[in-house]
Amino acid sequence: MSATASTMLRLGTRAPGFYLPDVHGSPISLEHYPNEPLLVIFMCNHCPYVKHVRNGMLDLIREYQRKGVGVIGINSNDANEYPDDGPDKMLEDSVEYDYTFPYLFDETQTVAKAYHAACTPDFFLFDKDKKLFYRGQMDDSRPGNGVPVTGKDLREALDAMLSGKQMARPQKPSLGCNIKWKPGNDPDYFHS
Repeated sequence: MSATASTMLRLGTRAPGFYLPDVHGSPISLEHYPNEPLLVIFMCNHCPYVKHVRNGMLDLIREYQRKGVGVIGINSNDANEYPDDGPDKMLEDSVEYDYTFPYLFDETQTVAKAYHAACTPDFFLFDKDKKLFYRGQMDDSRPGNGVPVTGKDLREALDAMLSGKQMARPQKPSLGCNIKWKPGNDPDYFHS
């Protein structure tokens, strides 16, 4: 399994808009989260990195949703080449794992490009003004490295943002499977 790191989009960047269907076909947009912080997670169904952190990620998400943080998951993988990441399988995962957040399908991959997403999972935390506060890893745990899933890095970011503080230490890139780009659709930010 090859690993791809986050692009580490510049902090302070405004959240790019989106208008995407969730697993039930209902459109969701950035405007659904007008006055709350928002955690955007690029994820998918089949990635071993996502599977590795999923239970810990879902526990963390539920905890911070209770504190007023909005959360969305976005799957931008090419479902033609990777049918396990298609909308039907997204719905199955959403039900099986009791997702408490909208799970959106970015079929054209334009939202992933707008966010400079590179891997799954890739975490982007925006403050209530929709300025990027944190981007990077959930914690140091990876499949096979023996480090427990704690959510330490993302948790520190969420706590700092909610208390009006800055991050105390450097932000580390997330690491995971590369987003499965459609042929000829890989973004320019990988070539600059």
